[in-house]
Amino acid sequence: MFTGLIEAMGRITEIESSPSGRRLVVDAEGWDYRPEPGASIAVNGCCLTVVESQQGRHGFDVIPRSLEMTTLGGLEVGASVNLERAATLDTLLGGHLVQGHVDGVGVVVGIDDGDDWRVRIEAPVGVREHLVDRGSITVEGVSLTIARVLRADDDSGSNVIGFEIALIPETLERTILRDLQIDARVNLEADAMAKMVAAHVERLLSDRDQGSSV
Repeated sequence: MFTGLIEAMGRITEIESSPSGRRLVVDAEGWDYRPEPGASIAVNGCCLTVVESQQGRHGFDVIPRSLEMTTLGGLEVGASVNLERAATLDTLLGGHLVQGHVDGVGVVVGIDDGDDWRVRIEAPVGVREHLVDRGSITVEGVSLTIARVLRADDDSGSNVIGFEIALIPETLERTILRDLQIDARVNLEADAMAKMVAAHVERLLSDRDQGSSV
């Protein structure tokens, strides 16, 4: 479990094929956290297990499924990444509850970098259903508030296509979101509480429909 408050930015220094998929090595020398092997770290919002750690360089094995379902498969040497250690019972919950399980990859479709830095992101199915104005969303591991839900210009009942976020200077300074560009792909995780409520309501409706058909 994580909070979506980024603690450090690291840099990919090595990418190698491994029996389990791919090994990523991240240089986080400026981060004072020194994890033991087996510790969990969110890398751009993906919960990964540390398999080796030495002098601020951390290695992670990423399985093919994670490479396919997230942006990790497109990372290159030199890329910057957001880092956050797993939360503990002593962690202050300044963001929101983040599982580190990416629900899908979104695409940046608009950026307004004026006094009020706004980013518009098209979300995939699996994320769209949980988007609400002023709700929570995780973008590349960063806990953010949805400023506005984006809808298609039609009269369909399920016309949500994405969302808009507003980035404050602190977020731009401390995360890789400052480097976002049009067409960039980003990891998205919908609010865990919203997913839990939606699943519960869906099950109740399903049980009711099954009961009415008996």
